[in-house]
Amino acid sequence: MEKKVFRKEFAGKELIVEFSPLAQQADASCLIRYGETVALVTIVIGATDRVGIDFVPLSVEYEEKYYAAGKIYGSRFVRRETRPTETAILTGRLIDRSIRPLFDKQLRRDVQVVITVLSIDEENDPELIALLGASLVIQASGVPFKGPIAGVRVAKKSPETPIILQPSYKDRDQIYCDAFFAGTNSTINMIEVAGSEAQEQEIYELGTQAHEQIKELVAWQKEVLKEIPSTTVAITIQETDTELSALVEQFVGQYGEQFIFNAKSNAKENFALLNSRFIAFLEEHEKTEQTEIAKQLLDRAIDALVHQKAITERQRPDGRGIDEIRNLEAMVKVLPRTHGSAIFMRGETHALSVITLGAPGETLVMQGMETTGEKRFMHHYNFPPYSVGETGPFRGPGRREIGHGALAERAILPLLPKQEIFPYTIRAVTEILSSNGSSSMAATCGTSLALMDAGVPLSKHVAGMAMGLMSNENGESVVLTDIQGPEDHYGDMDCKVAGTRDGITAVQMDVKITGITTDLLKEILDKARTARLTVIQVMERVQPKSNETLSPYAPRIVTIHVPVEKIGEVIGGGGKTVQGIIRDTNTLIDIQDDGTIFISGTDAAGVQKAQDTILSITKEFKAGEMIEGTVARFIEFGALIALSPNKDALLHISEITPYGVQTPEQLFKIGQKLSVKITEVLLDGKMRLTLLGTDNPDLPERKQGQPQNERRPPPYNRQPYGQSRNDRYGRS
Repeated sequence: MEKKVFRKEFAGKELIVEFSPLAQQADASCLIRYGETVALVTIVIGATDRVGIDFVPLSVEYEEKYYAAGKIYGSRFVRRETRPTETAILTGRLIDRSIRPLFDKQLRRDVQVVITVLSIDEENDPELIALLGASLVIQASGVPFKGPIAGVRVAKKSPETPIILQPSYKDRDQIYCDAFFAGTNSTINMIEVAGSEAQEQEIYELGTQAHEQIKELVAWQKEVLKEIPSTTVAITIQETDTELSALVEQFVGQYGEQFIFNAKSNAKENFALLNSRFIAFLEEHEKTEQTEIAKQLLDRAIDALVHQKAITERQRPDGRGIDEIRNLEAMVKVLPRTHGSAIFMRGETHALSVITLGAPGETLVMQGMETTGEKRFMHHYNFPPYSVGETGPFRGPGRREIGHGALAERAILPLLPKQEIFPYTIRAVTEILSSNGSSSMAATCGTSLALMDAGVPLSKHVAGMAMGLMSNENGESVVLTDIQGPEDHYGDMDCKVAGTRDGITAVQMDVKITGITTDLLKEILDKARTARLTVIQVMERVQPKSNETLSPYAPRIVTIHVPVEKIGEVIGGGGKTVQGIIRDTNTLIDIQDDGTIFISGTDAAGVQKAQDTILSITKEFKAGEMIEGTVARFIEFGALIALSPNKDALLHISEITPYGVQTPEQLFKIGQKLSVKITEVLLDGKMRLTLLGTDNPDLPERKQGQPQNERRPPPYNRQPYGQSRNDRYGRS
C-alpha cells in the first residue's frame, strides 16, 4: 500500500493520520497523531462466521506502553507491562461502547480493534485519536459499519467560564465539569461526564458544543476515506423461514402479554415459563429441529412487543408508569464491626456498601502511562453470579465491574472532604446482592449512605438513577425512568445520571441504536433530576446527615505540623527514629514534605504517646525552661540527660547538688526521670542543664558535716589561652 498522510487543524493543534504498510498483516491500520501523542490503530476480522452465537463478537484492546511516556515501571523482578491499569480498561470500554452500536447486528465474524499508544505528551490524552483511528480503520477494512464516528472532550473550569475544547491534563486538574461525547454526524451515542454539581442545562450545552466538533471530524473522515481503497466484507444474512416466523408471531400474540406484562408475578419466573411454553409450542408444531433459530425470532418478536407497548400505550412490563420508580428501601449500620455500612434496595436490585477508613499512608499508588500519583478514595464494585440467580467462576473483576465501580466513585468524589479536613484514606466496597437493572446507581446510593454512617463529613447525599429509551423507525420515542430487566435488555439506551439535590456529579450513557439527539438528551437529564430528588428524600429519612463520631473500630488520626527543617530529625538516620516510634506505640506515621505529620492507630494512648514523642523531638528549647529528662548515660564529669529521643544535654557534676559528689552514679540510675532546668542553649544546639533549685524529691539530702561545693564551670567553658586542664576544672 502506498503511504498516504492526511492533516487537519483541530482545536489549535495539528491532527495527522498516516496510512501505510506499517502493520501490513492487519486488515487495516493507521498511525494517528495529535500534538506529540501518537497511537497505532489496527483491525483484524475473522475469516469465517462463528456458529451458535447471537451477538457481534467485537473486542477492543487499548494498550498502554510505559515507554510512550519515558517511564520504567514494575518491580525489581518484572519490568514490563502486565495487567492493564484501570485507566487503560476504562478507555478501552469507552471506545467499545462508542463503536459497538454501529456494527451490523447480524455480523458474526470476530472483530478485534487494537489501539497501541506509542508516544504520549503531558498535554493531550489519547482518547480523541483512539476513537478517531478506530473509526477510520473499521471503515477502511470494509466491515459493515454505520460510521464515521468521532469523540471530543469538552470542559468548564467554572460555571461562568467558557467551554474548553480538548482541555490539557493541566486544565483538567481543577475542573468544574469534564465530559467526553462520542457520536455520528446526526446523533450522540456515548457520554462520560464528571462534574462538581453541574446543572442539566450546562451538560446540554457541553453536548451541543461537542456535537458540532464531532460533525467536523466526521466530515473530515469522509474526505480521507475517499483516498483509501477498501473492500467490502460480506456477512452472512440468515434467511428467515416465513412459516417459522409466522408461528413465532402467533405465539407472542397469544402468550406475550400474559407472561411479559404481568406485574403481579416475578419477571424472571415469567420468562422461564414463557420459554418452557415456547418449547412445547415448537414440539406441538413439529419445529424442534429449528429451536435455535426460533429462539432468535422469539427474542426479536418480544423486543418489538416491548417497544410497541411502551411507545404507543405507555405500558411497561411491570405495570409502572413511564416515570414511576420502583419501591425504595434503605438501612444503615447493618454490620457491627465495619467502620460504616448500608443497604440500598430499589425493587429487586439490592446493594450492600461497606466503608473502611485507613491511615493517610494507605492510599493507592497509581503508576500508569498517562498519570501517576496517589488515590485516597477507592470504590470497588463486585457482581457475584448469584445476584442474577446464576452459577459462575470467581475470577476477579472484569471490565464491567471496574467500569461500574469507577462510575460510582466518580459520582461520590466531588462531595468528599479535603484531606486537611478529613485525612483518612477511604475504601468503599459494594456487593451487589441482587440485580434487576441499574446496580451501579444502587451502588452510588448505598455508598453515600455508608459514608455518612462511617462519619465521613459529606455535606449532602449523592444518588443516581438509570434512564431508558424506547424508539422506533418513525422517530417516535419514550423516555423511561428506572429501567429494569426487560427494558434494559430490549431497550435502546442506558443513561445513568448521578448527583445531589443541587447538581450532577456523573453521567454515563450507552445506546444500542445509532444515537440520540441533543434535544432528547435534555429531556433525559431533566427527568433524571426529578427521579434523583425522590431517591434522595428516602436516603435523607434514613441518614439525614453524617454521624459526628467515628466507629470505635476505626483508627484515630492526629495531625501535627512541624518545621520542614525538623523532618530529618523525626525520621532519623535510615528511618531509625520514626520506625522506633511506630514500633513502640503501635501506630502508623505518615510524614508529608510540607511538615504535616499524620499519626494513626486504634489505641488512643499509643497515638498520644507517638504525638508527644514527635513534639518532643521537634521542640525548640529555651534557656530558663524547666523540663523532664531521663538519665541516658554517665560520663567522666557528669551525666547525659535525654530530653527527647534525639536530643541529649549535659548535666555537669557541679550542677547536680550544692555539696560534693564524686560521681553521678552515687545519685542516679540509668533511665531515672529528673526535672532539670536549661541554663543555656548554645548556637550549635548544645545545652547546659542544672538540678540546683529544682524539685527532685528522689535526690538524697546533704549529710551533716558534708562540705558545700562551690559551683564550678562546666568543662566546655571557654578559658583563657594557656590555662592548664587542672586549673580549668578547679583541681590542684
